[in-house]
Amino acid sequence: MSNDDEQQQPAQELANVDKSQILTIIHLLKKYNFNATEKILLKETANFINEEDLNNLANVEQLLKERNFSSLVYQTEENPNIYEENYKQLQRFVDSSLDSYRHELSKLLYPVFVHMYLELVCSGHEDQAISFMRLFGKQQEFCYTHDINRLSLITKLEHLSTYNEVLESFRNSQQLYTIRMSRDSYNYLKRFLQDKSQTSSGKFHSILVNIIQEHLLIDVYEGLTRTKMNVEALSGSMFGEASRDINKKRKTMKKDSGQSKKARNDPNAPPLSRIPIPELRDNEQLEKRRAKIEATKALKLENDVLPSICLYTLLNAQQTINETSAICAQISDDSTLLAVGFSNSLIRIWSLTPGKLRGLKPTNELEHLDKESDDVMLRIMMDMGDDSKILFGHSGPVYAVSFSPCRDMLVSCSEDTTIRLWSLLTWTNVVVYKGHCFPVWDVKFSPHGYYFASCSHDRTARLWATDNHNPLRYFTGHFADVDCVQFHPNSNYVATSSSDRSIRLWDCLNGQCVRLMTGHKDNVHVLAFENSGRFLASAGSDKRILIWDLASGHLVADFANIHTNSIYTLAFNRGPESMILASGGLDNQVILWNMKALWDDLDFQELTPTSMPTIK
Repeated sequence: MSNDDEQQQPAQELANVDKSQILTIIHLLKKYNFNATEKILLKETANFINEEDLNNLANVEQLLKERNFSSLVYQTEENPNIYEENYKQLQRFVDSSLDSYRHELSKLLYPVFVHMYLELVCSGHEDQAISFMRLFGKQQEFCYTHDINRLSLITKLEHLSTYNEVLESFRNSQQLYTIRMSRDSYNYLKRFLQDKSQTSSGKFHSILVNIIQEHLLIDVYEGLTRTKMNVEALSGSMFGEASRDINKKRKTMKKDSGQSKKARNDPNAPPLSRIPIPELRDNEQLEKRRAKIEATKALKLENDVLPSICLYTLLNAQQTINETSAICAQISDDSTLLAVGFSNSLIRIWSLTPGKLRGLKPTNELEHLDKESDDVMLRIMMDMGDDSKILFGHSGPVYAVSFSPCRDMLVSCSEDTTIRLWSLLTWTNVVVYKGHCFPVWDVKFSPHGYYFASCSHDRTARLWATDNHNPLRYFTGHFADVDCVQFHPNSNYVATSSSDRSIRLWDCLNGQCVRLMTGHKDNVHVLAFENSGRFLASAGSDKRILIWDLASGHLVADFANIHTNSIYTLAFNRGPESMILASGGLDNQVILWNMKALWDDLDFQELTPTSMPTIK
């Protein structure tokens, strides 16, 4: 591909972004004097951002206000009291419907409540909006309590121009609130609306139908109506259920009765060369071969052969005198190093073996070494070492650390909005990555090294390379903080979880969202890929562990009612087959889950985008 083609590609991608968003970014770059970045962005957008657009930056607040109202088009109702009566009629309709329809129809109540409330605010009926919120706000599902509290702060027309996560998710025209219904449930709803339009002088019809047509996406499917368990399992996110269009699969598994239980490879799996990865160095190749040999010696985990547990204790990890506490910890793949990030901006690394932590010898001594000797990697290190090392550099609490696969580098992120790359050969900071505008919550190295991913309070995740100061990809789409990031085993994809209670899978090659998964009822704190990459486990503050099939985007298992507090850690056992899943949480428990039983029980022919598999 020519250089001209390479330069045109980012410009074409920017052309698909809302113009108001680009102008807002330009305003922020001007405000914070990021002149170089501003010039680059203006150059990239010269084809579709003109002088007239740039002149409008004099009043960015008006620009943001226009953007807010552009996707909140409501009709004006002279009689505000009609909303209360209409919502009560909708509640009575749902409560009196057949059991087979009620579970899906009940998912209309929350989004209709939100849009009726916003319609009252937009119409200037402040008192009626507050009364409507007090009357029906507490009747919504528990998982929406936080969202409703945020929404209740919007009581005046001018409040719509301020940033609010819940408002942002409901005014997004590219991703409407989605409700999945069977054909029978949908027809039952249509008959109700038609009957009401004939008996209510059109008022009920005009209000509710306008909300459903303009602001909701009813995803109608053919087949039997879902059970209450299946409906409840997939609800809870800020924007309803995941649309099936996002999770469409390009290829299907060939039917093979002999392999339906064991073969879990996805036919959509990308080639190994799809993402450019630097070749392994000689010592890295040796270590990889050594790890494979050791893996063959490991015992196969079964019900009678369970893993043991080794616990490390950080003494004085929470000191009230200087207000220092340990925030994050990471153990290297070979269990030889432990890195801990602290609230006082320090990172400390311990050796978990009798071996000391040694650094490189001075340059003048390295010049005299025989570079062809077999033990050159040992001879380049100093003779003396320490039990632990302290890394200074961040200016705020350290929220995450991650070792590179070869254990010669460490990446960390902090409240100070930066990401830092540390050399574990010289024990110094070698690169500072600046790109996020707000605290960075998580960072992870790719399983193949070289790449790493980060996520932040700015609602974005980003893909980086160790040899580039600028992010390679921006992953945008979440409506709230992106709290966790995790690489797929093949390094082609990145999974993210957010405070909007959704999980997304991103393609590192083009930055597109290829899977969207909803079902958690609270923040999702941790993600873990099964070793083959076919399945993803997620857990969080709702005390549940959800298992997702990435080939179809379906939820296949829901492990609930075991943990009694938030879950913060998940890990599959090593090896080609993921037989055991370990989970740990604030309930002071580490629980082992028998995943082999789940794999054996799954019907892989049933896992298609159009099917409704039974949740285990």
